[in-house]
Amino acid sequence: MYKKFFKRAIDCVIAFFALIVLSPVMLITALAVKCESKGPVIFKQKRLGLGGKEFEIYKFRSMAQNSEHTGSGVYSGKNDARVTKVGRIIRKTSIDELPQLVNILKGDMALIGPRPPLTYHPWRVEDYTEEQFRMFEVRPGITGWAQVNGRKEVEWHRRIELNVWYVDHVSLPLDIKIMFMTVFKVVTNADNENTGATVQTAGKEEKTEVLK
Repeated sequence: MYKKFFKRAIDCVIAFFALIVLSPVMLITALAVKCESKGPVIFKQKRLGLGGKEFEIYKFRSMAQNSEHTGSGVYSGKNDARVTKVGRIIRKTSIDELPQLVNILKGDMALIGPRPPLTYHPWRVEDYTEEQFRMFEVRPGITGWAQVNGRKEVEWHRRIELNVWYVDHVSLPLDIKIMFMTVFKVVTNADNENTGATVQTAGKEEKTEVLK
């Protein structure tokens, strides 16, 4: 009952009021991003959401415009020179994720759920196994079970396992637990260094962090 009906209603109510309460923070952030570097305030990127369908995720831009075409391409490592001064602050505090409250109201995302992967990373949608694809049975979230259990240091196969576990155990108490754990992670900046998200391929570990 919670998974099918109440979760969505709660998400919409919280997202709506959060946008109102946090609007001064978002306005200041938007002005800071715009004043520091040329380009749009909002960074848009294709992700995989409910049912494995593509949607456009919103974030405050934390890199110089068109950074994906320079340097290390779509990957961002620690101390990446493409990240702006404002970008480093909003990444560290996770303020860059606030525009996803709009994604929630649009129906693309939830507050709690598996983080939506890129359309091509860690692999294409058709390359997920049947079991792995189950992570798309719920809307992706701003934060999730994998994020509070290692975040950027969790290898992708394990991350997907955690996401599928969440799908099987969705409940209001679990979502509340994840929310409190997320607040702790953000306050302490735990597991938030761009040391890279890992992908096991053909027996080799590839450490990369996808452009935010």
